[in-house]
Amino acid sequence: MPPIAIIGCGPAGLMAAEVLAGRGYPVHCFDAMPSAGRKFLMAGKSGLNLTHSEPFPDFIRRYGSASSRLEAALAALPPEALRAWAATLGIPTFIGSSGRIFPEGMKAAPLLRAWLHRLRQQGVRFHMRHRWNGWQGQALCFDTPAGPLSFTPAATLLALGGASWPRLGSDGRWAPLLAERGIALAPLRPANCGFIVPWREHFRERFAGAPVKNVCAGAPGFAPRRGEFVISREGVEGSLIYALAAPLRDALEQDGEAAISLDLAPDKSPQALQAALSRPRGRDSLANHLRRQGGLTGVKAALLRECLPPQSLADPARLAAAIKALPLPVVAPAPLEKAISTAGGVAFSELDEDFMLRRQPGLFCAGEMLDWEAPTGGYLLTACLATGHQAGLGIARWLAQATPTRN
Repeated sequence: MPPIAIIGCGPAGLMAAEVLAGRGYPVHCFDAMPSAGRKFLMAGKSGLNLTHSEPFPDFIRRYGSASSRLEAALAALPPEALRAWAATLGIPTFIGSSGRIFPEGMKAAPLLRAWLHRLRQQGVRFHMRHRWNGWQGQALCFDTPAGPLSFTPAATLLALGGASWPRLGSDGRWAPLLAERGIALAPLRPANCGFIVPWREHFRERFAGAPVKNVCAGAPGFAPRRGEFVISREGVEGSLIYALAAPLRDALEQDGEAAISLDLAPDKSPQALQAALSRPRGRDSLANHLRRQGGLTGVKAALLRECLPPQSLADPARLAAAIKALPLPVVAPAPLEKAISTAGGVAFSELDEDFMLRRQPGLFCAGEMLDWEAPTGGYLLTACLATGHQAGLGIARWLAQATPTRN
């Protein structure tokens, strides 16, 4: 059988390799990094969120405008199938209280080790420290420790990731190479990212690293949700902020401004807060009054001082309204290299249903380098695995139909 090249040894590439090796194809996996799955390992360092257990109609909606283009791939490798796949590697999984699915032991390393061992047993060959830098005719060109290398496969899968966490391999260097061939690309943008807030120095020095717990947060066009986030020196980050990343980023791009709406006391009504804050302060300081009557202390009270003019702090009605809907302006997303994931990439209009580039027969793309985004919670990893699975099946179908002269 003719050899197949997979460039990128993350989840999408490895899943495609498994599909193809299982069908007897000789698979060669190339990666610029010294070892496979580096971003996968980092993502699972504090607990690998493999997928999510919510009903499939709700699950698919998490992919927003890309839902219709990803639905077939996700239906072919849904969360329950991923759990069964992990079990074949000797990694049982469990559903957490949030509905997220984790491997027992929580770590990514045991799963990756077992997966790579099985792939090697299936005959997959790994070529590490091989940086792809384009084509020469039909040949793929690589820079390697031993010098330039050319490799001419029967089909190629690009699974090179986005442009977040470049030190782990996802650096977006593939984008100009595809653009040169006329492939339409959506600009790579940060997703699931923090945001820059121009804190005053006193607030930054005192509260950088502080968690803001039990709040609700909303953004333009996005219903508020409860959770927590963290104050950073540059702004805000954490799971609740990542959930708002897409609407905040889009509002900044369209309008030049955006703000998070914070409910600092989600269990109190505006009326109850106003009544409590209207009680005489006596000799109490504002901090004590907020603590006694509003239940706000520490970083929550400091956020009010940071974001409100003094006259609002002195007016019980305005103060109560601000506690329930505090506008926190953000000025920019955190830098792309610090984002958890990337939006943008290869336009779906360039791809057929198996993620083959229509203009480049035999060249497939999968994973985060496609133009989709999703929240954290297992959705990112599931779609990477599912698109790799679909592309692997597509390569096998394309090769079965190809004539002997087709490259």
